[in-house]
Amino acid sequence: MKGGKIISKIGINRIFGLALAVSVLPALEVRADDIVGQASVIDGDTIEIHGQRIRLWGIDAPESTQLCRNDDSNLYQCGRTAATALAGLFWAIKRPVTCSPVDRDQYGRTVATCSLGTPGPDIGHWLVANGHALDWPKYSKGKYEDAQRGAEKASRGMWAGSFVEPWRYRACVKAGGRAAACSDDANDRR
Repeated sequence: MKGGKIISKIGINRIFGLALAVSVLPALEVRADDIVGQASVIDGDTIEIHGQRIRLWGIDAPESTQLCRNDDSNLYQCGRTAATALAGLFWAIKRPVTCSPVDRDQYGRTVATCSLGTPGPDIGHWLVANGHALDWPKYSKGKYEDAQRGAEKASRGMWAGSFVEPWRYRACVKAGGRAAACSDDANDRR
Protein backbone atom coordinates (compact mmCIF):
# COMPACT_ATOMS: atom_id res chain seq x y z
CA MET A 1 0.00 0.00 0.00
CA LYS A 2 2.72 2.41 0.96
CA GLY A 3 4.37 1.96 -2.48
CA GLY A 4 1.07 2.82 -4.18
CA LYS A 5 0.87 6.12 -2.30
CA ILE A 6 4.44 7.01 -3.32
CA ILE A 7 3.71 6.22 -6.96
CA SER A 8 0.50 8.19 -6.71
CA LYS A 9 2.39 11.20 -5.28
CA ILE A 10 5.00 10.95 -8.05
CA GLY A 11 2.22 10.82 -10.63
CA ILE A 12 0.54 13.88 -9.10
CA ASN A 13 3.86 15.74 -9.04
CA ARG A 14 4.42 14.91 -12.73
CA ILE A 15 0.96 16.11 -13.63
CA PHE A 16 1.48 19.27 -11.56
CA GLY A 17 4.86 19.85 -13.26
CA LEU A 18 3.32 19.36 -16.69
CA ALA A 19 0.47 21.75 -15.85
CA LEU A 20 2.98 24.32 -14.63
CA ALA A 21 5.02 23.96 -17.83
CA VAL A 22 1.90 24.32 -19.98
CA SER A 23 0.84 27.43 -18.04
CA VAL A 24 4.14 29.07 -18.98
CA LEU A 25 3.74 28.28 -22.70
CA PRO A 26 1.43 31.20 -23.52
CA ALA A 27 4.41 33.51 -22.92
CA LEU A 28 6.10 31.75 -25.85
CA GLU A 29 3.11 32.06 -28.17
CA VAL A 30 2.90 34.33 -31.15
CA ARG A 31 2.12 37.98 -30.39
CA ALA A 32 -0.74 39.71 -32.18
CA ASP A 33 1.57 41.79 -34.38
CA ASP A 34 3.89 38.88 -35.29
CA ILE A 35 4.09 37.77 -38.90
CA VAL A 36 3.98 34.00 -39.28
CA GLY A 37 4.16 31.80 -42.35
CA GLN A 38 6.29 30.11 -44.95
CA ALA A 39 9.10 32.46 -45.92
CA SER A 40 10.72 32.97 -49.28
CA VAL A 41 14.17 34.51 -49.65
CA ILE A 42 14.63 37.89 -51.32
CA ASP A 43 18.31 38.22 -50.42
CA GLY A 44 20.65 37.28 -47.57
CA ASP A 45 18.90 39.50 -45.00
CA THR A 46 15.42 40.00 -46.47
CA ILE A 47 12.56 37.52 -46.60
CA GLU A 48 8.94 37.64 -47.65
CA ILE A 49 5.95 36.17 -45.83
CA HIS A 50 2.43 36.50 -47.28
CA GLY A 51 3.67 39.15 -49.73
CA GLN A 52 5.21 41.27 -46.97
CA ARG A 53 8.94 42.04 -47.19
CA ILE A 54 10.80 41.70 -43.91
CA ARG A 55 14.34 42.93 -43.27
CA LEU A 56 16.13 40.89 -40.60
CA TRP A 57 16.96 43.12 -37.63
CA GLY A 58 20.52 43.67 -36.42
CA ILE A 59 22.41 42.01 -39.26
CA ASP A 60 23.68 42.96 -42.69
CA ALA A 61 24.33 40.40 -45.43
CA PRO A 62 26.27 41.11 -48.64
CA GLU A 63 24.28 42.63 -51.48
CA SER A 64 23.36 40.38 -54.43
CA THR A 65 25.85 42.21 -56.68
CA GLN A 66 28.61 42.12 -54.07
CA LEU A 67 31.72 40.03 -54.53
CA CYS A 68 34.01 38.59 -51.86
CA ARG A 69 37.29 36.69 -52.09
CA ASN A 70 37.51 33.10 -50.90
CA ASP A 71 40.47 31.51 -49.13
CA ASP A 72 42.27 31.17 -52.52
CA SER A 73 41.68 34.89 -53.20
CA ASN A 74 39.24 34.11 -56.02
CA LEU A 75 36.17 36.33 -56.37
CA TYR A 76 32.75 34.81 -55.72
CA GLN A 77 29.23 36.19 -55.41
CA CYS A 78 28.95 36.30 -51.62
CA GLY A 79 25.55 38.02 -51.75
CA ARG A 80 24.14 35.14 -53.75
CA THR A 81 25.87 32.67 -51.42
CA ALA A 82 24.19 34.27 -48.38
CA ALA A 83 20.75 34.11 -50.04
CA THR A 84 21.32 30.49 -51.07
CA ALA A 85 22.38 29.55 -47.52
CA LEU A 86 19.21 31.16 -46.11
CA ALA A 87 17.04 29.33 -48.67
CA GLY A 88 18.82 26.11 -47.73
CA LEU A 89 18.02 26.69 -44.06
CA PHE A 90 14.32 27.12 -44.88
CA TRP A 91 14.42 23.99 -47.03
CA ALA A 92 16.20 21.90 -44.37
CA ILE A 93 14.01 23.01 -41.46
CA LYS A 94 10.45 23.10 -42.72
CA ARG A 95 8.76 25.18 -40.04
CA PRO A 96 6.82 28.41 -40.34
CA VAL A 97 8.93 31.50 -39.77
CA THR A 98 7.82 33.80 -36.95
CA CYS A 99 8.88 37.44 -37.20
CA SER A 100 8.43 39.97 -34.40
CA PRO A 101 8.44 43.51 -35.83
CA VAL A 102 10.92 45.97 -34.33
CA ASP A 103 10.78 48.91 -36.75
CA ARG A 104 10.32 50.02 -40.37
CA ASP A 105 13.26 50.81 -42.64
CA GLN A 106 13.69 53.67 -45.11
CA TYR A 107 12.04 51.57 -47.84
CA GLY A 108 8.94 50.86 -45.75
CA ARG A 109 9.87 47.24 -45.06
CA THR A 110 9.15 45.72 -41.69
CA VAL A 111 12.37 45.19 -39.72
CA ALA A 112 11.99 42.18 -37.43
CA THR A 113 13.72 39.48 -35.46
CA CYS A 114 12.71 36.18 -37.01
CA SER A 115 12.91 32.58 -35.90
CA LEU A 116 12.15 29.17 -37.33
CA GLY A 117 9.05 28.20 -35.38
CA THR A 118 7.96 29.43 -31.98
CA PRO A 119 10.19 29.24 -30.11
CA GLY A 120 12.92 28.49 -32.56
CA PRO A 121 16.41 29.44 -33.60
CA ASP A 122 17.04 33.11 -34.40
CA ILE A 123 17.63 33.33 -38.15
CA GLY A 124 19.87 36.42 -37.85
CA HIS A 125 22.06 34.63 -35.33
CA TRP A 126 22.34 31.61 -37.63
CA LEU A 127 23.37 33.77 -40.61
CA VAL A 128 26.04 35.61 -38.59
CA ALA A 129 27.33 32.45 -36.87
CA ASN A 130 27.81 30.79 -40.26
CA GLY A 131 29.57 33.78 -41.81
CA HIS A 132 26.79 34.71 -44.26
CA ALA A 133 26.01 38.06 -42.60
CA LEU A 134 27.60 40.48 -40.17
CA ASP A 135 26.45 41.80 -36.83
CA TRP A 136 25.41 45.38 -37.57
CA PRO A 137 26.28 47.11 -34.29
CA LYS A 138 24.67 50.38 -35.41
CA TYR A 139 21.33 48.60 -34.95
CA SER A 140 22.01 45.40 -32.99
CA LYS A 141 24.01 47.01 -30.17
CA GLY A 142 26.27 43.94 -30.41
CA LYS A 143 23.59 41.25 -30.03
CA TYR A 144 25.30 39.02 -32.60
CA GLU A 145 28.87 40.01 -31.71
CA ASP A 146 29.74 36.63 -30.14
CA ALA A 147 28.31 34.73 -33.11
CA GLN A 148 30.40 36.88 -35.46
CA ARG A 149 33.55 36.36 -33.42
CA GLY A 150 32.97 32.59 -33.60
CA ALA A 151 32.48 32.69 -37.39
CA GLU A 152 35.63 34.77 -37.82
CA LYS A 153 37.71 32.50 -35.58
CA ALA A 154 36.50 29.40 -37.46
CA SER A 155 36.86 31.09 -40.90
CA ARG A 156 33.25 30.31 -41.80
CA GLY A 157 31.56 31.87 -44.81
CA MET A 158 32.91 35.31 -45.74
CA TRP A 159 35.52 35.03 -42.98
CA ALA A 160 37.39 32.39 -45.02
CA GLY A 161 38.69 35.16 -47.27
CA SER A 162 38.24 38.91 -47.62
CA PHE A 163 35.22 41.15 -48.05
CA VAL A 164 33.90 44.67 -47.69
CA GLU A 165 31.23 45.21 -45.06
CA PRO A 166 27.87 45.44 -46.85
CA TRP A 167 27.21 48.96 -45.49
CA ARG A 168 30.57 50.13 -46.91
CA TYR A 169 29.85 48.42 -50.23
CA ARG A 170 26.47 50.21 -50.56
CA ALA A 171 28.04 53.58 -49.72
CA CYS A 172 30.74 53.04 -52.38
CA VAL A 173 28.19 52.08 -55.06
CA LYS A 174 25.95 55.02 -54.07
CA ALA A 175 28.96 57.34 -54.50
CA GLY A 176 29.34 56.10 -58.08
CA GLY A 177 31.75 53.22 -57.64
CA ARG A 178 31.55 50.11 -59.79
CA ALA A 179 30.31 46.98 -58.06
CA ALA A 180 33.58 45.06 -58.61
CA ALA A 181 35.75 47.94 -57.36
CA CYS A 182 33.52 48.52 -54.33
CA SER A 183 33.62 44.80 -53.48
CA ASP A 184 37.37 44.34 -53.45
CA ASP A 185 38.96 44.82 -50.08
CA ALA A 186 41.64 42.16 -50.42
CA ASN A 187 44.45 44.61 -49.63
CA ASP A 188 42.63 46.07 -46.64
CA ARG A 189 41.71 42.94 -44.72
CA ARG A 190 43.90 39.99 -43.71
